[in-house]
Amino acid sequence: MLQKNKTVVEEFILLAFADLLQVRIFLFLLFLLTYVTCLLGNFAIIIVVKIEHSLHNPMYFFISVFSILEIMFVSVTVPKLLAILIVHKNTISFSGCFTQMYVFNSLGVTECYLLMVMAFDRHQAINNPLRYPTVMTHTTCVRLAMFPWIFGFSIILVPAIITAQLEFCGPNIIDHFFCDLAPLQSLSCSDSFVSSMSTSSAAVIDVVLPFLIIIGFYVCIIMTIIKIKSKEGKKKAFSTCTSHLIVASLFFGAAIIVYVKPKGSDYDKYLAFMYTAITPTINPFIYTFRNRDVKKVFRNLLNQFIRLIIEVNFFNSAKISSDALE
Repeated sequence: MLQKNKTVVEEFILLAFADLLQVRIFLFLLFLLTYVTCLLGNFAIIIVVKIEHSLHNPMYFFISVFSILEIMFVSVTVPKLLAILIVHKNTISFSGCFTQMYVFNSLGVTECYLLMVMAFDRHQAINNPLRYPTVMTHTTCVRLAMFPWIFGFSIILVPAIITAQLEFCGPNIIDHFFCDLAPLQSLSCSDSFVSSMSTSSAAVIDVVLPFLIIIGFYVCIIMTIIKIKSKEGKKKAFSTCTSHLIVASLFFGAAIIVYVKPKGSDYDKYLAFMYTAITPTINPFIYTFRNRDVKKVFRNLLNQFIRLIIEVNFFNSAKISSDALE
């Protein structure tokens, strides 16, 4: 009888946005457009930073690493959501569910700490401009960029392992569009108190701590900027920070609401879509439209592309005319 009560669930059913099935096709097209835009935008930033030598500095190095992370982050959840909407493939295996949960949360923690590293870079650039080139060397930047990945994929092991050891003996319907810690804990047949507390405790280290450190960095940055006498100097200093501050605020705002409280709510999946898909999609535009250097590079590349098109068309027209005369 005891063995029967511990029947292992072999797969889970993701409800996703089942309450909005009447607009399923519209949601699919909207989420597909969001996903494609996210991929194209972040790939564009990676390519531009790679080929443009004027952007070969620590700030843009971290932005390109951040874009790589965003592509991976959104690709963990959105393709499965699209499959649920278009072909009703809403089942996921037990191992696949926990793998998705682990990778997603690890990438989320990585993003939190990478945003912290990017704030540290801006802090050094504005508060220690003379020492900045010697402090933020290429080796230092690589190490700083590696730290969030190592830390993120390590610390999530604790709540992931504790949650995986829970008993799942019956309910297998997850009211979410991907496997996450809180929805899985709510399905457990055993006491999930320890698992829930480990998740909330980890959230404080993973989300709240880097958020508070970022706030600390920006308090120091703002105090330094206020002391700058020239308006042009203040404007330039603010322009290098506002994009990162907007991105960090959007991501941390939703993440703190979802993960810091011990128990999930019915609105978590809507908030989750905000930071899993919407924020990664608009981030490239925030970094592009609010950054003069990136806008200048994009304008130059666009002008070169237009000139190339004109030259190709001129060459083809000349060739056609020459062939006609012959």
